[in-house]
Amino acid sequence: MKRWLRGLLIGGTVGACGVVLALTPFELPLETRVGLHALFHLRGERPPPPEVAVVAIDGRTGEKLGLSTLPRDWPRSMHGKLVDELTRRGAAVVVFDMDFRRSRGEQEDLAFARAVERANRVVLFEHLSGRRQPVEDQSGRVRGTVWVEELEPPVPPLAAAARGLGPFPLPKMGAAVHEFWTFKSSAREAPTMPATAMQIFSLQHYERWRALLATSARAPLDGLPLKATEIRNAKQLKALMWNTRQLFEKDPDLADRIATSAGAKDQLSQVPAALLGLYSGNNERYLNYYGPPGTIPTLPYHAIIKGSDPNLAPAALDVAGKVVFVGYSDLYDPGQPDRFFTVFTRDDGVDLSGVEIAATAFANLLTDSSLKPLGAVTTLLLLLAFGLVVGAVVYLTPAVLGVILAIVLTGAYAFGAQTNFSNAGVWWPLATPVLVQLPLALFIGLIAQYRLERRRVEHISEAIRQYVPENVSRALTAAELAPGDVNKVTYGTCLATDMAGFSTIAEKMAPGELASFLNEYFEVLAQALKRHNVEVTEFRADAIMCAWTGARDDAAVRHLPVQAALEAAQDIGQFNRQRNLPGSLRVGLADGEFYVGHAGGGGHFVYSIVGDCANTASRIESLNKHLGTQLLATRTVVDGEDELLVRYLGKYRFVGKTEALPIAEIVSTKAAATASQLDLCARFAPALEAFEQGDWALAAERFENVMSAFSQDGPSRFLLERCREYLRPDAKPDDLGVIAMRSK
Repeated sequence: MKRWLRGLLIGGTVGACGVVLALTPFELPLETRVGLHALFHLRGERPPPPEVAVVAIDGRTGEKLGLSTLPRDWPRSMHGKLVDELTRRGAAVVVFDMDFRRSRGEQEDLAFARAVERANRVVLFEHLSGRRQPVEDQSGRVRGTVWVEELEPPVPPLAAAARGLGPFPLPKMGAAVHEFWTFKSSAREAPTMPATAMQIFSLQHYERWRALLATSARAPLDGLPLKATEIRNAKQLKALMWNTRQLFEKDPDLADRIATSAGAKDQLSQVPAALLGLYSGNNERYLNYYGPPGTIPTLPYHAIIKGSDPNLAPAALDVAGKVVFVGYSDLYDPGQPDRFFTVFTRDDGVDLSGVEIAATAFANLLTDSSLKPLGAVTTLLLLLAFGLVVGAVVYLTPAVLGVILAIVLTGAYAFGAQTNFSNAGVWWPLATPVLVQLPLALFIGLIAQYRLERRRVEHISEAIRQYVPENVSRALTAAELAPGDVNKVTYGTCLATDMAGFSTIAEKMAPGELASFLNEYFEVLAQALKRHNVEVTEFRADAIMCAWTGARDDAAVRHLPVQAALEAAQDIGQFNRQRNLPGSLRVGLADGEFYVGHAGGGGHFVYSIVGDCANTASRIESLNKHLGTQLLATRTVVDGEDELLVRYLGKYRFVGKTEALPIAEIVSTKAAATASQLDLCARFAPALEAFEQGDWALAAERFENVMSAFSQDGPSRFLLERCREYLRPDAKPDDLGVIAMRSK
């Protein structure tokens, strides 16, 4: 292969690695924690728009006002006084990021409510609670869970008086906050507090905004009042916002038509263009922070109440035309409540407060300056192009020059990313090119040059491939293998097998003959499992542990292993008959959560299945020896498998376990079931019912009846022995209906 072609191949590999990383769940945390952090700090602080301010309650406010240090103990009339003062000073909107769900007394609530009603510009916080709720079928059995969210408004007088209500949940990635919602989809598209403030702030231009919508929208504007004066309370405002949002969601091209329509430019200069961004953009936005705590002008709560503060010039208290956010924000105490770690958390541990983040979100909406990540396709193409260029340069130029050029190219890319971020709020991936692709390009390119110079002997690699799996060989020859990259904890079904009579077979064979026999045995067994899409297979002596993974509500994750078990038992039975061998295949099935991935140490790993689910499957497989059965499973595995003939065998508690498990025998498919099998199941059920009710005499009588017709039935024999044991006065079970195993 020509050298330039190898260079393109190496560059393509580096680019492809960046693309692959971008398609994994690891890329976003890497870019937010490293790349975004670097972009913000390289950009530095920037001034927020003048239309936003914060009125802060801190640890000293109560003392300054002669009140409790805890704001929750303050009289509500104090907040009413603040609203009156902010209104007198000309605040356009007042937003309280405070929880008013609990009453502070009827008179205090009413005093605050009257001030809110007089102002006619107050947005109050609406609490959003979420919980996971079980989903049950008609029989009451839990089949899964669903996440449910509910909005909890302030006390009724305040909710009725407020011009707007809105929650302010913050999605976290790890410990940091990078995003905010404009509309909360999981809460019936409820507009959030910053979005609600944005709409109230723009009501002065409502008629022009509605006229613009009427000109460009294809759907009628029936849900939008003709005039802003018709929007009198929070309920009507929420309906307005919901209906407007629906216009844009049902007509994705509406925003483009508004932006390009004749005369739109002039009208958008009066009707805030931010409304267009609010209603046409995504529900989830990335916060464009302005700087560390206090970057948004922060006025002490007591200064507004008293009308002055020795630390502030009188002009600093001017809030005319501003949207004022009120809440807890202490610029000196790292232990303040309602605080969030962000890229601008100070070195002394002081985080941004929730109210300042809410003000930041509003300012982003007002100026349409939320961060704009590149689209998925653009990101992939950019990473591919960067990797292609840097990887090819490192390989095609002399080593020292190649390293210098690669660093220069990476610096140029970082400069472009920073320029776009600072000037337009466009977020390019930075950590992936600088921290992943550049080192990868240097590594691959320099190693490739070294290989080109030395021409290592390739027959060594060929020899290695004869003794190790191909994927392991590739990992050994290409790069260092990181076992953790493929580890996961997942839900699924574990299947454990064992060969009955293996010890007898093994003692009659020479080691080489036994190894050959095991290879043939495993080939037959593995093929049956493979036909049913087994995902993980682990060989353990004469046994196999394997697993299927998937979602809990995916029936296939249980159906496939059951079918595989039936087919494997049939194939191994035929395998033994062809060789005149005794014994059969024993199978245990259990579902639950388990770990799948590398296990080992000292540089040696195996891809293994680890967890209680795998251990339970192995215990169930061993239970076959006690019951004389072949295919056993937990009841949860076979529930819903209507095409199977299943015999419920009772609840068993294994040695070392605290919980009992309902165990069922997979007898056959119903289509292939014999009359004898059906009769056995029919006779066994009432006997087991008597056993589980603790009627040992009746259960023994019924099991004897089963044994009279089916003398070789292992479960009946086993439970009959337990009945006879329990009939003795000194041998009562600890748990009624639970069969405690005494050995593995």
